[in-house]
Amino acid sequence: MPGRQLADKWLKTEALLAEPSIAGHIPQTRLYDETNLKNMLHHFGMVVIKPVRGGGGYGVIKVEWSGSTYSFTKGTMKKVYRSFGALFAALGKAKVKRKYLIQQGIRLARISGRPIDYRVKVVKVGDSWQYRSMVGRLARPGLFVTNLCKGGRQLTARQGLSLCFSGKKAALKRKEMRELTNTSIRVLENAFPGIGELGFDYGVDAGGKIWIFEVNTRPQ
Repeated sequence: MPGRQLADKWLKTEALLAEPSIAGHIPQTRLYDETNLKNMLHHFGMVVIKPVRGGGGYGVIKVEWSGSTYSFTKGTMKKVYRSFGALFAALGKAKVKRKYLIQQGIRLARISGRPIDYRVKVVKVGDSWQYRSMVGRLARPGLFVTNLCKGGRQLTARQGLSLCFSGKKAALKRKEMRELTNTSIRVLENAFPGIGELGFDYGVDAGGKIWIFEVNTRPQ
């Protein structure tokens, strides 16, 4: 049985932020509105906006500020604007009709110029949690989203990490990802009793820091 399901990304993010050992691995996240977008964009230079509910890269948009121009990228389409007001108005039309959140943009480690992130799936069998897969998802050339349904290529997590970092560092990153997963399972199970499977989306930036982008209770 898949167990309890939670579609709301914001609820799961809040639960994980309450655990100090995990909070530093979660990109700054705010609910979408004009003030939050402007503040975060000017602070980070790049953010990602995504529907609070939904997966598969659906409705995800990258938004950037260069210091002089604003832009957003959706799929392979990039639009550039001279003012924040023009950008915000255009985003209102480009977004899908759902509630959104804004997440601090992370500049991921890349393989041949293509960003890669990682999906870790775990399921509860009896009283214990078991790992089902740890895979890397390499974005299709020209895209910033890595989802396999958008043309991303699947590698093992070991392969992906070893193509980004030296052998010793790659092994340490994989171990750290498992430790973060184990801690997150305990936090989420305590907050949401009855969950039976989880899919963790991780990013590793160019410096090797691991980030938790989101957790799914109905992983694909």
